[in-house]
Amino acid sequence: MFETIAVVGAGTMGNGIAHVFAQYSHQVTLIDISQPALDRALQTIAKNLDRQVAKGLLTEDQKAATLANLHTATDIATGVQRAQLVVEAATENTQLKLQIFKQLDAAAPADCILATNTSSISITQIAAATQRPGKVIGMHFMNPVPVMKLVEIINGYATEAAVTEQITALSKSLGKIPAVVNDYPGFVANRILMPMINEAIYTLYEGVAGVQEIDTVMKLGMAHPMGPLQLADFIGLDVCLSILQVLHNGFGNPKYAPCPLLVNMVTAGKLGAKSGEGFYSYAAGSKDLKVSDQFSKR
Repeated sequence: MFETIAVVGAGTMGNGIAHVFAQYSHQVTLIDISQPALDRALQTIAKNLDRQVAKGLLTEDQKAATLANLHTATDIATGVQRAQLVVEAATENTQLKLQIFKQLDAAAPADCILATNTSSISITQIAAATQRPGKVIGMHFMNPVPVMKLVEIINGYATEAAVTEQITALSKSLGKIPAVVNDYPGFVANRILMPMINEAIYTLYEGVAGVQEIDTVMKLGMAHPMGPLQLADFIGLDVCLSILQVLHNGFGNPKYAPCPLLVNMVTAGKLGAKSGEGFYSYAAGSKDLKVSDQFSKR
């Protein structure tokens, strides 16, 4: 089952998904229009495999086998021509995903399953861009993919039951725990998580408490491993904003409206860890968590 798999997008999620498939003996083609992005992805995968070896989770032979299972392509048609499953992990942008799925539908074998790693965009809408809506499904991995156990499997309106069964079985074979849900804005994970993060940002915006106080309350009081503001930085504030906009537009309910502070931060380019600053500052090479100067003055 699924000997050959293609992953579209060589960013954080794409390289993590490719890593896990390759580690579990699948032949994986990682596709990205940027060769430098593919080169960085392979370097990241190699570093993460080294960490697994250092922790005794893999042997050197298993690391070598994993890397041997990885291939790259800069052209979708070339990368998916023999694929039995494609997992799209491009930027969380509806129009981009629709464009990619039209290309995948035209290039992939007729029996190939097309999955998306989207965290909030409608599977039904994505499937409608293809001539195979029954073979389109959501396969939402969590970050970091090699570590996190959950895979949120999302059925579109037309997803075939056999496809859901195959993707569920595949997820289990990767050592993951699948949760099958239905296609409504935000699915389950982000429908619950993003309003919590948004409320934490409103709590800061309204001056109820500071960044560290909000995160401390949620970590120590609610047993969360990471506070909501730090988690937002880790996810990417632009991604959080995009998901909240999907929820707001999809339900038409003002409770999902993004906090103006979040909107301003994204507009200003303060996107969290990936930009070096969000609610916290991220100095290169430093592991110390420091509240951003913008909020330490409040």
